[in-house]
Amino acid sequence: MAAFRTTAWRLISGILGVTCLLLMAALGILLNSFNKQTVHPGPSTDLLEGSDCCSCQEKWIGYQCNCYFISNELKTWEDSRNFCISHNSSLLQMQSRNELHFMSSSTYFYWTGLSFSDEHHAWLWEDNSTLSQDLHLFFNTVNPKNCIIYNPRGSGLDEDCGSEHLFICKQRLS
Repeated sequence: MAAFRTTAWRLISGILGVTCLLLMAALGILLNSFNKQTVHPGPSTDLLEGSDCCSCQEKWIGYQCNCYFISNELKTWEDSRNFCISHNSSLLQMQSRNELHFMSSSTYFYWTGLSFSDEHHAWLWEDNSTLSQDLHLFFNTVNPKNCIIYNPRGSGLDEDCGSEHLFICKQRLS
């Protein structure tokens, strides 16, 4: 009789152990599936804190009276610029180091509206304004024939304008 009880308890504990492992595996699969569906190269498209003066079009992010479009499509600098223009905006023109702090967890690099002007012998934004000294520290540029990609964590690089990257459009509302 004692041998029967030991065998029954072993069987029950074995069944419970296998059930526990199956539940953990199912949870892992569900979490992995959930993460794949919600991972995007930018923040959510909901209006962010401090965006009460914004009314942005769908899939754009409102922040501090500006609207931002964070692409999930790779394009050349020129194609990115044309996309932004077609949406009544321009490639990202940063005003301060912290402008994109709402994207600080992003590991991607994005095209900006910064390029070298042979005429002025300087790096200029699309509207021909100059790069502020505050931001200049972030761009360790080598080749003026290149365009600038930027990571919201604070680093900028020069890159062949014909290569493909994600991009950010900015529409000023104020």
